[in-house]
Amino acid sequence: MKIVFMGTPDFAVKALEELVQAGHEIVCVVTQPDKPKGRGNQVQISAVKECALKYDLSLFQPRKIKEKEAVEYLKTLEADLFVVAAFGQILSKEILDMPRFGCINIHGSLLPKYRGAAPIQWAILEGEQQTGITIMQMNEGLDTGDMLTKCVVDIEPKETGETLFHKMADSGAKLLLETLPLLEEGKLKPEKQKEEDSTYAPMIKKEMGKIQWNKDAETLERLVRGMNSWPSAYTF
Repeated sequence: MKIVFMGTPDFAVKALEELVQAGHEIVCVVTQPDKPKGRGNQVQISAVKECALKYDLSLFQPRKIKEKEAVEYLKTLEADLFVVAAFGQILSKEILDMPRFGCINIHGSLLPKYRGAAPIQWAILEGEQQTGITIMQMNEGLDTGDMLTKCVVDIEPKETGETLFHKMADSGAKLLLETLPLLEEGKLKPEKQKEEDSTYAPMIKKEMGKIQWNKDAETLERLVRGMNSWPSAYTF
């Protein structure tokens, strides 16, 4: 299959590397534009861009993926499938309908639980003992598409947001490679999500790391682990 890969942070890198090393044809890597960061306002490139440069892959960094010029460019790629992993922009219906096999997303939870931007951290914050990866067929909703494949990832008692992040990235990459041939051969049975079981995992913000000492010890311990490595738990 001709694949367009869309991703931005470290979480997406392992999946891209595994696709390349497995011999899949990556016609383009789409990632967020370079942005100034830190006190010196030095321009930093995304982890996915670093990976794409390492493997000499074609790069596309649209300011807004929904703009006409970006949509027209994606059409020229004539891809069979778009693989999305923490890209950071919402795809329009026109884009979702573009590839022959549609767009699939590597999501860091066992959907429909923990839809949203930060499912990995919230699984720790909420005291879950297990989480996992869901590869889903994307639609216009927020992580509401049909589920294609899943795998379970155990959350260890001393698990941090960072250690779980790396475990999930590895699991997502492995599950993706197992899913692609099944998708191409038409052997998958998409499963609808139960809306009544859905929960939301909003974006983590820096102020969420502030310790509220009126909370119980178990909640605070999960906060310390869940907020590692960013924004970290803190107090004054």
